[in-house]
Amino acid sequence: MPRDSLLEYFRGDSRPSGEIAIVWRSGYRTVRWPYEKLFRAATRFAWELSARGIRKGDRVLLWAENSGWWVAAFLGCMFSGVVCVPMDLAADKGFAERVAGLASIRLAVLGKGLALPGSAPQTLQIEHFFESKKNAQQEMFPSPSITGTDPVQIVFTSGTTAEPRGVVLTHSNILANIRPIEQEFERYRRYERFIHPLKILDLLPLSHVFGQLLGIFIPQVLGATVVFLETLNPSEVVRAVKNQRVSVIVTVPRLLESLQDQIKRDLTARGRLEKFQRDFRAAQREHFLRRWWRFRGIRRRFGWKFLAIVCGGATLPATVEEFWKRLGYAVIQGYGLTETTALVSLNHPFRLGSGSIGKAMPGLEMKLSVDGEILVRGPNIAQSYWQRGDVLSVLDPDGWFHTGDIGERDEAGNLYFKGRRKNVIVTPEGLNIFPQDLEVELRKEPSVRDCVVIALERDGNAQPCAVLILKDAANTSEAAATVQRANERLAPFQRMQHWFVWPDADFPRTPTQKPALGRIREAAEAALGGRRSGSSQAAPSGSIGELLKGISRGRLPSNESASLQLGSIERVELLSTLEDRYQVDLSETEFASANTIEALEKLIAQPPRGAVTVHYPRWPQSWPARLLRAAVFAVLVRPALLILGWPRVSGRENLRNVKAPTLVISNHVTYFDPVLILHALPARLRHRLAVAMDGERLESMRNPSPDLEFFSGLLNRTQYFLALALFNVFPLPRQAGFRKSFAFAGDLIDRGWSVLIFPEGELTRDGRIAPFRAGVGLLAAGLGAPVVPARLDGLFALKQAGKRRAAPGQIKITLGAPISIDAGRPAEEITRDLQQHVAGLAENGGK
Repeated sequence: MPRDSLLEYFRGDSRPSGEIAIVWRSGYRTVRWPYEKLFRAATRFAWELSARGIRKGDRVLLWAENSGWWVAAFLGCMFSGVVCVPMDLAADKGFAERVAGLASIRLAVLGKGLALPGSAPQTLQIEHFFESKKNAQQEMFPSPSITGTDPVQIVFTSGTTAEPRGVVLTHSNILANIRPIEQEFERYRRYERFIHPLKILDLLPLSHVFGQLLGIFIPQVLGATVVFLETLNPSEVVRAVKNQRVSVIVTVPRLLESLQDQIKRDLTARGRLEKFQRDFRAAQREHFLRRWWRFRGIRRRFGWKFLAIVCGGATLPATVEEFWKRLGYAVIQGYGLTETTALVSLNHPFRLGSGSIGKAMPGLEMKLSVDGEILVRGPNIAQSYWQRGDVLSVLDPDGWFHTGDIGERDEAGNLYFKGRRKNVIVTPEGLNIFPQDLEVELRKEPSVRDCVVIALERDGNAQPCAVLILKDAANTSEAAATVQRANERLAPFQRMQHWFVWPDADFPRTPTQKPALGRIREAAEAALGGRRSGSSQAAPSGSIGELLKGISRGRLPSNESASLQLGSIERVELLSTLEDRYQVDLSETEFASANTIEALEKLIAQPPRGAVTVHYPRWPQSWPARLLRAAVFAVLVRPALLILGWPRVSGRENLRNVKAPTLVISNHVTYFDPVLILHALPARLRHRLAVAMDGERLESMRNPSPDLEFFSGLLNRTQYFLALALFNVFPLPRQAGFRKSFAFAGDLIDRGWSVLIFPEGELTRDGRIAPFRAGVGLLAAGLGAPVVPARLDGLFALKQAGKRRAAPGQIKITLGAPISIDAGRPAEEITRDLQQHVAGLAENGGK
């Protein structure tokens, strides 16, 4: 059926009931929205816009991280005919404020921790809106009349200093890219049932059109599930691909390189890198099936359903493309710009050309100018720019869009990207750097007389290089400090890693007195010799200092060698942020001893070869293990409790209406504590409870030291098996791996299991409750489950007296009322409150 607008793709009844549309992480939980829930949420958002008086043609700023909430807000705008103005999550606040003013937005939809400075319009916090159940509209929203020429969004593509300019994209523009893919997919739909549902891991921001195409529009056409991840950490990506049974990764070249490095680091840690390299060389001319079998160990890590990679946003180095292809994965490259609604060309997944970025999309005309510039014309090309409220044409008088990129075509029509004519620098992450933004910051420095920023080619991509003319030509050592100070005022992705002091009094210039960038670039390349300028010029402390400024609320060390003044929660946040920013896995043990910026730089420059191995088996949650535990509890545990002294339980009525999984926290007195908590809990919680245990101790039981005698080692392994089978324990490491443990706790909650932890982290030494470890606040906020406080009394006196039996009721277990956690509060406050709840439990049922 012909479609005039995108609305006809998005109906609540367009997919079978129960099919999952979107999966994303919220804290330590995984959220799964079926298609019908997504459309209900979008409809609810449309009603909210209507209630605020926002109508067709009005503009709404959407600034948040990838999630189902983002998609629902975007679709809600589309249902209302409201024009969305998506903003990159990494955008500078000043830039976002300028865009908001230029677009005359009526509403700013903001993610957690984001705010528009100055006089912002009305705002809506996206997580709070969709998590709230107030005023939920159920009836279909009566969409206004919408045609193909109506705008869907305005995508602003400028940097942080230059004048923002928005690309106006209409329904027809987006449909022109969707329809050819939909028609081609119909030819293969009968084969899709073997891997249905197709799952797409979209690692591109939804503020980018390519990210939207693969994260919103194409999944709807294919009936696929899209998975969003809040981190680009390579090990987390690999884990998500396997656990979510992902078929396709959508990403940028930088991450593919990081994943390649991760594979090699893991192989090195296991002593298998040399064998892999031999296999890699031998597989060069082998058949696909033979390669598939040869690298089955790697495929097992990613999961057997993982088939292909869609890569865009920047040039993919040939060596990286060959690496993944030789492993047996399809690598599909595409080329396009915001003005072309993401796609100009796309490789066919079953007819790949090595190094090619595919053929022109159906319905799109493409030609090369005399000097090789790629020119395109067709219905997917935007017609206008939005700048200061004016509408500027995107096209030349003949209807062609000049991409500013250089390309070549072979006889078969495959397009090969050869470079950029524009002065825009595109990072390996696919982000645009505008040299004028960097030059503005450099010129603020008193030592700079003149400057230009050029692009240095590195592995097919570009990096910004500052070329400086200093007022004091003899003081070249000032260049490093100058660039570092400028970098501190720029967004992290804009920072200059290279610079060069121009040796003459002035730049070579064109007849119009503009710097001759070509000659300047040649001289800089020759002087730098194609190498990095060196760590002293890369200004890494500026990058880390910027991260520290945000995490430590402005408390920065006086210099790189000064000690970091960070609390435990702040160190957790810094560790995760560094791993995401630099896409490396950091040893938490080594990180704990890195107390200066200088030490952090060294740690990032030389990441560990292998991560600490901690195992999280799922078999203890299987039904045979559950039956075994129930039987043991009834036959052995309860009689033992009767013999040792039946404990008195108070507050069980507080849990009468608790149905959902909970986080149970308790003070820690003896190793027998989990048994007492199990006894106190109602049966519906007791039989679905997992217990956190010292991760290092649990791992030493699983893998005993080789120095132990055979029977001692066998005893340790037996204890490990019994601990998992009878008490459903899982590791909570003290030194390293706690984030994976928190993620596993979130997975348990998702599967309907309650979790028991002892926040003190060790047994009490004097009978009093020791300070709770800060991580419990982080965990409670991330799980989003009610917290049940529990308190054990009477055990310490028995322990001190060396008694094994107690009088009935001498041991007291108090259960408090469930506590709802506000995830927006600081983790330190949550930790303090939870400790006060446990310490304050009275003997009258915890009330």
